[in-house]
Amino acid sequence: MPRKLDYRWNLRQVMASRDMFQTTDLAPLLAERGIGLSSSQVYRLVTERPERLSLKVLMALLDILDCSMEDLIEPFAPAGQTAARTKKAAGAEASVGDLRPRRARIHGAPRP
Repeated sequence: MPRKLDYRWNLRQVMASRDMFQTTDLAPLLAERGIGLSSSQVYRLVTERPERLSLKVLMALLDILDCSMEDLIEPFAPAGQTAARTKKAAGAEASVGDLRPRRARIHGAPRP
């Protein structure tokens, strides 16, 4: 029986470790490197596991996040075959764990 391989896409976790908690933070950085993606494409790139990925986009992500390919793509062999797979929400398999953004402080004008 052939060995089946799979991978984990860790872009969301790597972004969180760099204090980038919003997908909109990534679009201008990609544009600086000549990658023009719409906001929905950037969102899907961060929250979902890509099946096809341009090497230019991958190299731009590695440059932006200052990480290695092993940080973004983690290969693994699935443990056995499961008969029924439950469907998860987009990005549910990749959580940011204890990494959370800092609470915003809103300073308004002094009240009279």
